[in-house]
Amino acid sequence: MKDIIYIKGDATSPQANGVKIIAHICNDIGGWGKGFVMAISKRWKEPEIAYRQWYRDRAANDFMLGSIQLVKVEKYIYVANMIGQKGIKVSRSTGAPIRYEAVEQCLGSLATEAASLQASVHMPRIGCGLAGGKWEKVEPLIKKTLSANGIDVFVYDFE
Repeated sequence: MKDIIYIKGDATSPQANGVKIIAHICNDIGGWGKGFVMAISKRWKEPEIAYRQWYRDRAANDFMLGSIQLVKVEKYIYVANMIGQKGIKVSRSTGAPIRYEAVEQCLGSLATEAASLQASVHMPRIGCGLAGGKWEKVEPLIKKTLSANGIDVFVYDFE
């Protein structure tokens, strides 16, 4: 099993050689406009465009909790839009929108994609911002799905 490598920096500027996948959590209601997605949109337009199209055409595709969408943004960089959040948090009483089982399913699919591309995976502490998740629950999912399968994983803490 590979160790997760923690880096201080920007996950949209992955620090590794070779093919890289930047992974992040999306909601299942087509919303894109807060959190880490803003940093992605600042660098590349394709992930947002692809996500919105994926949502618009959801009756004819796999857009649902647990699904991922890989979007090529540069020669050696992809962005993985991962549906691991049920709706959005609208008040304190509604609970956290993260769905850990969906995140695990997304990460399992991501492991397959990363292996086929011989890619490393880069991410912020996914699911722990607007999705309301706890890192102590997300980190074991990453280890189980990515690290245990020999995928290099880099987690970024933005300064």
